[in-house]
Amino acid sequence: MNKEKMMDCERNRFQKFINFRLSHRFMPIGIAVVLLSITAMFVRAFALDGDTLWLKHILQKTMLVGLLIMSLSKDKEEDEMTISLRAQSYAIAFVIGVIYALVMPYVEFGVSNVVNSEGQAFKDLGDFQVLLFMLMIQLLFYHNLKRYR
Repeated sequence: MNKEKMMDCERNRFQKFINFRLSHRFMPIGIAVVLLSITAMFVRAFALDGDTLWLKHILQKTMLVGLLIMSLSKDKEEDEMTISLRAQSYAIAFVIGVIYALVMPYVEFGVSNVVNSEGQAFKDLGDFQVLLFMLMIQLLFYHNLKRYR
């Protein structure tokens, strides 16, 4: 196999990976998964007693999967414009997510020290909080960009 054929093969694989989208029928499934996860989180918080930390982690991961399904599903009419808007929303979500991950721990630290006189130790954000924020920002910006195109 010559060098050009290998490069074409790799380019085609890369393009398949970049252009991967789920069918538009997955959007209601993603919404249902997110809503069921949120409902189960409320039930766990207010109705269940005992050590249910494992359930909290499972529900958080399930919620992230639901948001990812929503983020990856196509629109009914997918064209170059919606693909471009989706890419823009991913870029915006990434930049805002990085800024959020850098700034938010200092904001929480400052507010907790103002509110509580004994002060609180500095802590970083968890992966769930950052990923949830970024996926929500991506979905919100995508739908707003699509509405104002």
